[in-house]
Amino acid sequence: MEINSKIATLVLGAAFIGTAAHAQSLDDAKTAITAEQYQKAKTMLKNLTVTEATKDENYFYLGWVYLKEDEPDSAKLWFNKGLAVNPKSALNYVGLGAVAHLDKDAAGTTSNFSQALSFTAKKDSKPYVYIGKSYLLVPTGGAIAPADAQAAIDITTKGALVNPKDADILITRGDAELSQLKSTDAYTDFAAALDLNPKSAEADVQQGVLLTYANNYDDAEKQFQAALTIDPNFGPAYREWAETDSRWAAGDPKVATDKSAQAVEEYKKYLSLTDNSVESQMRYADFLIRAKQYTELQNVATALSKSGTTNLRIYRYLGYAAYENKDYANGLTALNKWMTQADPKRIIPDDYVYLGRLQIASGQDSLGMISLQKAYALDSTEVDVLGEVAKSLYAQKKYTQAGDEYALYISKYPKYGFGDLFHEGLSYFFAYDSKDPKADTTLLTKADSAFSRIQQKATQPVPTVALYRAYTNDMKEKDRNNIVGYAKPYYDQYIAIVAAKPAPTDGEKKNLVIAYNYLGAYYEFKAKDDVQASANYTKALAIDPTDSQALDYNKRKGK
Repeated sequence: MEINSKIATLVLGAAFIGTAAHAQSLDDAKTAITAEQYQKAKTMLKNLTVTEATKDENYFYLGWVYLKEDEPDSAKLWFNKGLAVNPKSALNYVGLGAVAHLDKDAAGTTSNFSQALSFTAKKDSKPYVYIGKSYLLVPTGGAIAPADAQAAIDITTKGALVNPKDADILITRGDAELSQLKSTDAYTDFAAALDLNPKSAEADVQQGVLLTYANNYDDAEKQFQAALTIDPNFGPAYREWAETDSRWAAGDPKVATDKSAQAVEEYKKYLSLTDNSVESQMRYADFLIRAKQYTELQNVATALSKSGTTNLRIYRYLGYAAYENKDYANGLTALNKWMTQADPKRIIPDDYVYLGRLQIASGQDSLGMISLQKAYALDSTEVDVLGEVAKSLYAQKKYTQAGDEYALYISKYPKYGFGDLFHEGLSYFFAYDSKDPKADTTLLTKADSAFSRIQQKATQPVPTVALYRAYTNDMKEKDRNNIVGYAKPYYDQYIAIVAAKPAPTDGEKKNLVIAYNYLGAYYEFKAKDDVQASANYTKALAIDPTDSQALDYNKRKGK
């Protein structure tokens, strides 16, 4: 994608847009915002703040565009300018409340929203709409909290009483309901919005999103097509269509290749219908992260970094993409720049996830584990990072800590695999020092428990697990000449499993020698059965005629 040339074209085109903006109204700017043509909307609104300088709404909508672009500081500047023009501007107080909400300033959020409503005219529902939208604003990569979604539902419900014919109220409430998967309520509100305004492409698109969440991809596409019938240039329809195809690809391997390619093309169509600005390209980058299109992401982010833009978020994209493309040195440099220079309120848990991965990949294991644990502390749904911490601890031979981390990961993550259980067991097994008379035997108990769970869940016994259960229980034996037999059933099981195979491998043969020697010692010293002892030692010698333990037995017995 020739991003730089497109950005250059945009800059040239902006001059012509600016000259035409004199004839454009606030309604035109609001239409551009809904269509996510943010650069176009900013050009119009900046012109309107000059030609209609006393109209406070112009400043609010300009600030709102900056909020949509994740630039709250710039947004706050325009909201305050709106209040300078009209100190009782309800919408600009809503804007300040939205900034406070993004800053996690609960008192400021409540105070500004209350002030906004105190200045709201009796039948004016717009402040209710935008308070609802404000609660649904989250930093890029974030998720809408249930409490915020409920606050949006509550305020838009009040707004619907103020003006029952405001379709925007219903769409906003539907968005809040959809964010919490309240599908029936959301469908009711989107349908009611279409009844009020049959030409609302936005409502059609949101119904499509609702169908996507229900994995009804065919009908979702029809809904996006319906929106495009209303307005062929409504870019968000293509954006959501791209998101739908990306989700479809992730869930159905049969169509994965085609749908992934279609998703990228649909998103490019979205870009062409918006303004292809730096901000639009960054939204494209967010999509590419969700779609796991990391090569394209690195291309886009690299081009953006050379475009002269000052938005630091580009370095997040460079860091993520470089990690996925195994360009660890450049990824670490980029993400460190983002983490150290961005407003701390803009940092999200995934930033720590990728920073930790890059640090570990660059040999900074201790720092990497701290970063991954920070991600989990910020968002307990980031359970998969616990597995990465455990893996790193295991690689560093910090076995007790690794075992504990694997155990925590397995307890929190329902999709753990047998490999995770096996490494939990191995961690505790290697943590036990058999040469230390004071070694903690609970480590062996934990190891055996992990191995046991694998055998319980497996469709058939796993030979390696049977062997390690044997090893683990064998280590409980303090004196081979006073053997108890803890390991016997597991060595018996291992022998039976291998015997059922056509031919043992060289590694299995070595393990069989260990198993037969253990059984020989068991029958010699515990069971006092020389017939069985001799039989097992003989089997060991049949595999390895030089085996010292079996040869010592024969020597003792005068054979």
